[in-house]
Amino acid sequence: MKKVLFISSTGGHLNELLQLKPLFDKYDSYIITEKTKSNLFLKNEYKNKVNYLVYGTKHKLFIYIFKLIYNCFKSLFLYFKIRPKVIITTGAHTAGPMCCIGKIFGSKIIYIETFANINTKTVTGRLIYKFADLFIVQWEEMLKLYPNAVYGGWIF
Repeated sequence: MKKVLFISSTGGHLNELLQLKPLFDKYDSYIITEKTKSNLFLKNEYKNKVNYLVYGTKHKLFIYIFKLIYNCFKSLFLYFKIRPKVIITTGAHTAGPMCCIGKIFGSKIIYIETFANINTKTVTGRLIYKFADLFIVQWEEMLKLYPNAVYGGWIF
């Protein structure tokens, strides 16, 4: 069975990612997100198929940089532990390093631009658009910003 990694930061991005739950049973699926009180339930529901990165936003720049570096190394470790054939993400910053690592080592990258943006690119979207195997937008208006994207409609 094909290994598929679903990764996103916490909050709205994770909420969007969890809309893809019907796919979890179709593949050997793993979930990675940031560790917060609001998503610890995932460990109970998906047992050893869930891993957490350090929550990295809303900190001073100096602290954020160290957390980002830590998460990059942890992402590398988790990538080799899981060895996914496909990485699916709804963003944001937490997913960037994993997608870069996956691309380097041959994983297919599927990026779903957030539902929250209708007329502007996200920072992570700008980065991953350059190398994603499939880049999906949820608003037709976003095709003007990402002309090689696929309009997939809302995942809600």
